[in-house]
Amino acid sequence: MIHLFNLDEKNFVIDVNSGLIHEISDVVYDILTLDSQLMKLDQEKLSNKYRQQDVDEAYDAIKDLVDKQLLFTASNDIVPKLKPVLKAMCLNVAHDCNLTCEYCFASQGDYQGHRSLMSLETGKQAMDYILENSGNRTNLEVDFFGGEPLMNFEVVRELVHYGKAKEPLYNKHFRYTITTNGVLLDDEKMDFINTYFDNIVLSLDGTKETNDEIRKTLTGKGSYDHVVPKMQAAVKKRKEKSYFIRGTFTGKNLHFADDVAHLRSLGFKSLSMEPVVTQPGDKLEIKPMDLDIVKEEYDALYKLYKERMDSDEDFSFFHFEIDLDQGPCLYKRIAGCGAGNEYIAITPEGHIYPCHQFIGDESFLIGTLSSGITNKDIQDQFYQNNVLTKEACKQCWAKYFCSGGCHANAYHFNQDLGKPYEMGCEMEKKRIECAIRLKAERIERMENNDH
Repeated sequence: MIHLFNLDEKNFVIDVNSGLIHEISDVVYDILTLDSQLMKLDQEKLSNKYRQQDVDEAYDAIKDLVDKQLLFTASNDIVPKLKPVLKAMCLNVAHDCNLTCEYCFASQGDYQGHRSLMSLETGKQAMDYILENSGNRTNLEVDFFGGEPLMNFEVVRELVHYGKAKEPLYNKHFRYTITTNGVLLDDEKMDFINTYFDNIVLSLDGTKETNDEIRKTLTGKGSYDHVVPKMQAAVKKRKEKSYFIRGTFTGKNLHFADDVAHLRSLGFKSLSMEPVVTQPGDKLEIKPMDLDIVKEEYDALYKLYKERMDSDEDFSFFHFEIDLDQGPCLYKRIAGCGAGNEYIAITPEGHIYPCHQFIGDESFLIGTLSSGITNKDIQDQFYQNNVLTKEACKQCWAKYFCSGGCHANAYHFNQDLGKPYEMGCEMEKKRIECAIRLKAERIERMENNDH
């Protein structure tokens, strides 16, 4: 299986099974377009455009790639016999929030339940749980999440110290992330985060107009003026340590490239802009009719990224930073995030869910910290849904890049873990093509600089 695409005057062919990406000439591109299975070359359609010698040489080059197993390679799908062990945990320390964002999948923090904060005792149980159920894994990941986790910062602080004390006893190492709206950020919290946290994710949607239409305070006012100075100070303190400004675009704000540019103008360099997660029919939903606009925005963002590459105004965009050199192992490419098996989410009450986006739906409750995981059937459903079992994924060129997409999006849009969210798939494919084109641009610039 192959995938051909053209972007910004360059042609590419992806060999899906091997993951190899070839930059190709126009004549090779046209040959593969006309004869995608190399069954029978239509010479007549090429003769008016290319010299016969050029066609013959291009065809020989293609056959050489095939003979060397660099193109049209056979499938090497491998599914491990043993389930993976736990390695990551989303710790929902606060089912409460100080903003009322319209698109919040967590129902403004309470996850369709009651507002609550995780106790230190429950948090310690959660830390013990991942330590005791992570097998021979050394590096473990904990994301302090909510709601708004800074509303329960003293518990966050104590849990980090607790985890650090436990590490040598279990021969483990914790990597900590915290995701915050920035309302409660101050110097004291940032000093602690900078000391102990590997990453911080700051939620901000773009311009003041864009952000304040959706991300409002409890009094109904926009949050932009309050949080932006705090986030700028936080990033300045962060220095070279990892952070992300994470925005969300919706059906009401499809022109997100301008918002990314605005976030860069604020001094932020590590950026992400995610499509909204909504129920079908929601007023903020990105509809199929919006897809062309969304793709145009990714093209605009690609151009902005390229223009600023290697300059003082450069930035990184999460979805354009694909590791094409090594990347995830084959299992991860097949299975994705590992929800319910490698990754779990814990509520303030100590309930265990496959991921934070399923919290509140008791049909996906897989256990508790006191009892462990008892609903193995749900766990098995997540494990069994991968790119080799999902019909829509089997013949998709992007399957080993996206790993089948988000389980939560699939379920919330289609009520079926095995049926990917089609709009999400189309957006992901566009992002992958932009990422590959930018990688080629970077390589070309490096080669030119060497000369």
